[in-house]
Amino acid sequence: MSDTVFRAVNSTLIYIERGDEYLMLHRTKKENDLNHDKWIGVGGKFEPGEAPEDCMLREAEEETGLTLTRWRYRGIVTFLSDAWETEYMHLFTADRWTGELKECDEGELKWIKKEKLLSLKLWEGDKIFLRLLDSGEPFFSLKLRYEGDALALAQLNGKILTKEVLP
Repeated sequence: MSDTVFRAVNSTLIYIERGDEYLMLHRTKKENDLNHDKWIGVGGKFEPGEAPEDCMLREAEEETGLTLTRWRYRGIVTFLSDAWETEYMHLFTADRWTGELKECDEGELKWIKKEKLLSLKLWEGDKIFLRLLDSGEPFFSLKLRYEGDALALAQLNGKILTKEVLP
């Protein structure tokens, strides 16, 4: 029996929709941020005892000031890397909320038209799941393996995605 302990992080990522736009976070303010200078949705790591929905609601309010009132659990993304620990990211979209948008201490929040998302500085794997969200894909499992910052493997619902369908 191996003495190796498997460690993985659970996190959430939420894309808040306003018509044909998503609220995006340009990660520029945190030091030692693996997402530094990338555009992502809002979200973060689970706290003890949280379910995916609990974490999603808490992170959305902490980062944006908005209280989400309608959301959909869209998929789970497994991130594997030669540099970071394994992460299971629970992916959500939301289209109703209360409250006012506030300044985020992790970067700049900005409403971006969905048609312009792929031109932003994104992780390659994010382009895959943003397309899945845009196409209305039912709940999915996406496995992404990175070597450094480069996407080395993508599997959707257990099937390897070839270079022809990758972004």
